[in-house]
Amino acid sequence: MKVMKFGGTSVGTPSRMMDVTELVTKSGEPVFVVLSAMAGTTNSLVEISDYLYKKNPDGANEVINQLERMYMKHVEELYSTEEMKSQTREFLQSEMNYLRSFTKELFTSFEEKSIVAQGEMMSTNMVVNYMKEKGIKAALINALDFMRTDKNSEPDPVYIKEKLAAIMEQNEGQQVYITQGFICRNAYGEIDNLQRGGSDYTASLIGAALNAEEIQIWTDIDGMHNNDPRVVDHTEPVHQLHFEEAAELAYFGAKILHPTCVQPAKYAGIPVRLLNTMQPDAEGTTISNKTEYGKIKAVAAKDNIIAIKIKSSRMLLATGFLRKVFEIFESYQTPIDMVCTSEVGVSMSIDNSAHLGEIVDELKKYGTVTVDTGMCIICVVGDLDWSNIGFETMVMDAMKNIPVRMISYGGSNYNISFLIKEEDKKRALQSLSDNLFNK
Repeated sequence: MKVMKFGGTSVGTPSRMMDVTELVTKSGEPVFVVLSAMAGTTNSLVEISDYLYKKNPDGANEVINQLERMYMKHVEELYSTEEMKSQTREFLQSEMNYLRSFTKELFTSFEEKSIVAQGEMMSTNMVVNYMKEKGIKAALINALDFMRTDKNSEPDPVYIKEKLAAIMEQNEGQQVYITQGFICRNAYGEIDNLQRGGSDYTASLIGAALNAEEIQIWTDIDGMHNNDPRVVDHTEPVHQLHFEEAAELAYFGAKILHPTCVQPAKYAGIPVRLLNTMQPDAEGTTISNKTEYGKIKAVAAKDNIIAIKIKSSRMLLATGFLRKVFEIFESYQTPIDMVCTSEVGVSMSIDNSAHLGEIVDELKKYGTVTVDTGMCIICVVGDLDWSNIGFETMVMDAMKNIPVRMISYGGSNYNISFLIKEEDKKRALQSLSDNLFNK
């Protein structure tokens, strides 16, 4: 069985829902489908929550009314029989009444998560109803019945696998199984969400639990490109990536995929394919545990980086110096992206400025601290093992006219990273494309 995930844009209109139905039933084989909320719905639900936080129920009700009008219009466009129109209208009306119920009571963060979860509830119900109207054997499976996180807010794979296996047995013989992405229950039974990776994470967890043949992530982009198409000319999709390569690209700026979401698939050895709903015949990108040796695959960039250098000839060689420095970042829950050391100093980069002032104050106990803002990390990804003689020279040659603040090489066999000024980002990305791919 294949798992197919469709994002908000892919189910953003009634015609797109029809296209998704055609895609998932094309092979005639049973599939498990994960759907996001319709594009724009989650933003509206967050806006409703914001009004409720501000104790403005009238503002919340106005957004709910707008949402209701939009969905009722979609009903007229999506269904052809009055029976299914009536059934779906009744469901959507109950959803809107549920949202309105929050305007009459005390509002907390957990109520917000319940509100935001309704976007996926509505999209999955609408698509299942459309499939049933078309005579397709489709089962709607509530993600809240099997998707759960533990006390550390991490997915509980044993629970997920056991519950999902029982549900699948109860619904045996269906052509399409549909569930909601993103949403779950936490260890205390409250409605929550997976946060990192969202619906992609749901699909990966389900794929691992079902030991799926393949996990497909359908978006409006034809896979991961070898550079950022918004910045660079003549980019192309990368057709094959190792899980580690995909994780590096995702972490360093490739927005199509969250670095966390493919981990369950990686550990289960299940390939993940990134495909384009608008161009379903395009090859896309396949991510697996296979490596294409001796090949540079792609470039990504991560903006809003801050570089911090601490210089201390007195302390650096002392035992425990680096531990003390890293503990400061840990205490403020601020991850470090890059690290470079010398005899008298250590430089680090972070992408979270929330506690920058406190971190700098703490670091000043151990040396002289300088901070550079407006920086950018450029990451070159591929089979960059040190035994591939000349690869680092090719990359460095492409960067020869770009001022570089830091370089990281050797921490991974899959990337070389450069810290540069954001103002030099476009030149750097274009030069790397010209020298590594377009020749």
